[in-house]
Amino acid sequence: MTEQQPYELVRQFAHFELRRYPAYVVAEIQVNSTFDRAGNAAFRHLFNYISGNNNARQKLAMTAPVIQELGPSQKLAMTAPVLQSGPLPGSAGTADFVVAFVLPEGLTAETAPVPADPQVKIRTIPGSLAAVLQFSGSSSEAAFERRNKGLQAALVLAGLKPVGPPRFARFDPPFKPWFLRRNEVVQDVQEPAPPSGASGP
Repeated sequence: MTEQQPYELVRQFAHFELRRYPAYVVAEIQVNSTFDRAGNAAFRHLFNYISGNNNARQKLAMTAPVIQELGPSQKLAMTAPVLQSGPLPGSAGTADFVVAFVLPEGLTAETAPVPADPQVKIRTIPGSLAAVLQFSGSSSEAAFERRNKGLQAALVLAGLKPVGPPRFARFDPPFKPWFLRRNEVVQDVQEPAPPSGASGP
């Protein structure tokens, strides 16, 4: 069974879960591709890394999910109105995406094996509070875009403020039937202010 990235469930809302993720370490690569092909373009490099293509020749367990988000140069474009429709930014449907494998719990950026492939980077992701909308079925750009719109609208109703761009998480391999696949839209949010008078005496 594939190891799952740990988190704490903070609160269950009608349309999403509010989760607290501890800091974690990823192996990631940036690719210029369409949304739907970015995962395939990155997969071989990342899978080779966890299969031993690193300085320690060490094999690492596969941890779910595989995370995809817009690359650093594209992120500012995602601050547009939350209900805006249309394609993700990029020429001819392509953009820079960062695709990441979450590394097994207990590894740090210092103790993770150094990738032999210079395109693969190891990075620590700080802990965060995140709103997560889970869905099954297709993990296409259109499917993620539709769920992301729904999540962003639900955040407004819940009074939660998004921080940064959303991440798109895929939990299943491409050969799993599409209708059985588990996917998530993950949006970091600001810590809610404590209720008035909750600070104690």
